[in-house]
Amino acid sequence: MNLPNKLTVIRIILIPIFMLILLLPLDWGTASIGGAMIPTTQILGAIIFAVASITDFADGQIARKQHLVTNFGKFADPLADKMLVMTAFIILVSIGKVPAWVAAIIVCRELAVTGLRLIVVENDGKVIAAAMPGKIKTTTQMLSIIFLFLNNIFFAAIGIPVGEILLYICLFFTVYSGIEYFVNSREIFADSFDK
Repeated sequence: MNLPNKLTVIRIILIPIFMLILLLPLDWGTASIGGAMIPTTQILGAIIFAVASITDFADGQIARKQHLVTNFGKFADPLADKMLVMTAFIILVSIGKVPAWVAAIIVCRELAVTGLRLIVVENDGKVIAAAMPGKIKTTTQMLSIIFLFLNNIFFAAIGIPVGEILLYICLFFTVYSGIEYFVNSREIFADSFDK
C-alpha cells in the first residue's frame, strides 16, 4: 500500500474517532481559547477534522506528483472525503450549529455528484476533475466546519461569524458546482430523453 492510500486509510480511521469524541456523553470540561469557553470535545473534534482534511489534500498531491494513482485510491479517497464531511455536518446539525436544510442540500449534492462520477467513468472511463467552483466549495466547507466547532474563536471578539459566512459561501458553491457537473455531463443522459 503506497503513501497516498495509507493517508486515505488514516482518514477513514479518524472518522469513527471523530464521531465518538463528539457524540459520546463525555464531559472533559471546557477550555478558554481567545477568551471564549469551548467544550474540549469540540476542540478535539476540530483538530481531528483538520488533520483528516490535511491528509485529504496531501494524499491527492502525492498520488498525482509521484504517479501513485490506484483503483483503491480512486474509490476510497472520495468516499473518505464524503464520509468525513457528511459526519461533520450531521454532528453540527445535532448540536445546533448548522440548519438541517443546509446540511441536507450539501449531503444531497455530494451523493448526486458521486453517482454522476460513477456513471461517467462507467460510460467513457474519464474521471471528472474538480473545477474551480468545486475547489472553492471544498475549501470553504472544510474551513466552515472547523470554525463552527471552535465557535468562531478567532473572530468572536469583533463579532464576525466567520463559520456561518463560510458555510453559506460553501452552500452557494455546493449548488453552483453541482449544477455545473450535471450541465457538463448532460450528454450522458441524452439517450434517456431521446427515446
